[in-house]
Amino acid sequence: MDPNKEKTGLILTGGGARAAYQVGVLDAIGTILRDADWPEDKNPFDIICGTSAGAINATALACRADHFADSVRELVSIWEHFRVEQVYRADSLGVMRSGARWLSLFSFGWLLRKWHASPPQSLLDNTPLVTMLHRLLDLPRLDAALANGYLHALAVTASSYTGGQHVTFYQSSADLDPWKRIQRTAVRDQIGVQHLLASSAIPFIFPAMPIYFEGHREYFGDGSMRQTAPISPAIHLGARRILVVGAGRMGEQRDPALLESAEYPSLAQVAGHAMSGIFLDGLAVDIERLERINQTLSCLTEEQRQRTPLKPVNILVISPSRRIDDIASRHVGSLPRPIRAMLGGIGATEQRGSALASYLLFEESFTRELIGLGRQDTFAKRREVLAFFGQDDINSTQKRA
Repeated sequence: MDPNKEKTGLILTGGGARAAYQVGVLDAIGTILRDADWPEDKNPFDIICGTSAGAINATALACRADHFADSVRELVSIWEHFRVEQVYRADSLGVMRSGARWLSLFSFGWLLRKWHASPPQSLLDNTPLVTMLHRLLDLPRLDAALANGYLHALAVTASSYTGGQHVTFYQSSADLDPWKRIQRTAVRDQIGVQHLLASSAIPFIFPAMPIYFEGHREYFGDGSMRQTAPISPAIHLGARRILVVGAGRMGEQRDPALLESAEYPSLAQVAGHAMSGIFLDGLAVDIERLERINQTLSCLTEEQRQRTPLKPVNILVISPSRRIDDIASRHVGSLPRPIRAMLGGIGATEQRGSALASYLLFEESFTRELIGLGRQDTFAKRREVLAFFGQDDINSTQKRA
C-alpha cells in the first residue's frame, strides 16, 4: 500500500439488528463502483472502523479485504438469512435462565439471596453469537490482508465498565502510534472475537466481556456508550476521506402519531430513547463538528492552513431515509414467542416501544427490508458516491452520448 496515497476510511456504527442496513449500503457501493469499471476484487477502503454490530460487519469485511465483492456477498448472505437463534437464545428455557431471572432479580432481589453469589449478567444469553463469529471470521486472513497491503488498518471500539474509558482497539500494517484523549484512548492489539463480543454488548441486554487491557483484566460493553467522537479513530489512523454509514436517520423528526396520542412512556419506550442516545446522537454531533472544522479551514489562507494541525476531511454520510422504528413495528411478530412475551411485558411490541425491539430483531423479514433500504438510499446517492471515490459516472456519460 502506497504510504503517500490519500486514504479512505469506512465507519460502520452500532445498532444491533439495524446493522443490516450497512450491508445494503456496501452491496450498492460495490455495484456502483463496478459499473464505473472499478476492479471487483479491489477494496475501496484502506481503513475500516466499526462499533457494536458495526464492528462485526467491519471485521468480516476486513478479513476478506483481498476481495471486496466476495466479502460483501458473504455479509449479504448472512444478513438475508438471519435468525434470532444465531445471536441469542430465544427458547423458553434460555429466556427463563437469563431474561426472566434477570427481571425477577430487580423485583424480588431482596428475597433471592442465593443469587448473590452468581447473579444473572444480562437480559439475554448471546452464547450463540460466539459460534457464529468463529464461523464467520477468518482472522488469519485479516493478518494476511494487512501484511499484503490490501488494508491499512482495522479498528473496533468498546467501553470499559471497569475503568470508565472508551477504548479503540486497532490492528494495522504500519507502526501507528496510539492516541489518548479525555476519557478515550487507543491501543494496538490483535483483533479477536472477544473484542467484537465486547463492542457489541448492548448495555443490560448482552453480558460484558473481559479483556486484558493495560496489564490487567477489565470488563467491556458496547462501544457506542460514551462515544463522543465516532469518526475520530479513522482520522487518527490516517483517513482523509471517510464514508459514514449510520443506523438511524440523521436529525430524526418526531413521530406525529405518537404526539397526537401522548401517553406516559412505557419502559420499552424509555429504553428505546436511551438506546437512540447511545447509538445515534454522538455520531450526529461528530459529523456536525467535522463539517464546522472543514468550513473553518476553507476560510483560511494557504499559509494559515499550514500552521494548523487540522486537516480537511472529505466526508460522505449515508443513513436511513425512513424511520427504522416504524419498519421494526411491522416485524415484531416475527420474533420467537418467548422473546415476544418477554418484550411485550415492557411494551416493546407496541408501536411506541418498537425502537427497543429494532435492536433485537435479528429476523430475516426485518433484516432483508433494511438491506433493501440501504441499497435504495445508496443508489439515490450514486453521483455523490462516485465523486467520493473519484470515479466518473460511466452510465450517465453513455446516456449523454
